[in-house]
Amino acid sequence: MDLKRKAERRKPARVDHLLIADMVRPGARVLDIGCGDGELLSLLEAERDVDGRGIELIQSNVNLCVAKGLSVIQGDADRDLVNFPDASFDYAILSQTLQATRRPRHVLEQLLRIGARAVVSFPNFGHWRIRLQLLAHGRMPVTANLPEEWYATPNIHYCTIKDFLALCLDMNAHVERSVALNVYGTQIGIGLPLSWQNIIGEQAVFLLTKRT
Repeated sequence: MDLKRKAERRKPARVDHLLIADMVRPGARVLDIGCGDGELLSLLEAERDVDGRGIELIQSNVNLCVAKGLSVIQGDADRDLVNFPDASFDYAILSQTLQATRRPRHVLEQLLRIGARAVVSFPNFGHWRIRLQLLAHGRMPVTANLPEEWYATPNIHYCTIKDFLALCLDMNAHVERSVALNVYGTQIGIGLPLSWQNIIGEQAVFLLTKRT
């Protein structure tokens, strides 16, 4: 690894990225969809020795990734995933991007077609702070995890943990593992009922497979 990549890895990794890395088998073939500036892909290559590829909508982010030595191309998750062959990766990852897609179900279907497993993370719109802001102020909430005003946000399909699980059930997708994080980035107890995870969890990470 060159000095530039080593310097990049000294930055503290996001908790959700560490969780995703923990779900990925070392040496796996990985496609990171909506990879942004390549932070997660860099982590996976450094810590899990993956054969990583990325697809990113914003060209300036693609340029940043390429400058880091990452294999990333410009593309749209809503439109371009159909061009990838079936089962071409061990993991297809969509980190904090599902809610920004125009066709979330279609994108999730493509993830499960492209990868033997899909890893999906998203902000939970059922979190109690969001509910409280809507109830108290009657306005679309702004939080640390959803920082943009409604008219400036890239997010167009907000969902809750319960919503996502209902979609998985409807699509016949199997949840191998799910983790909810509170506002401090701490994992919520696995024994808590789903209804409580949906209230306390600020974001969630899911590992999925397609039922045969």
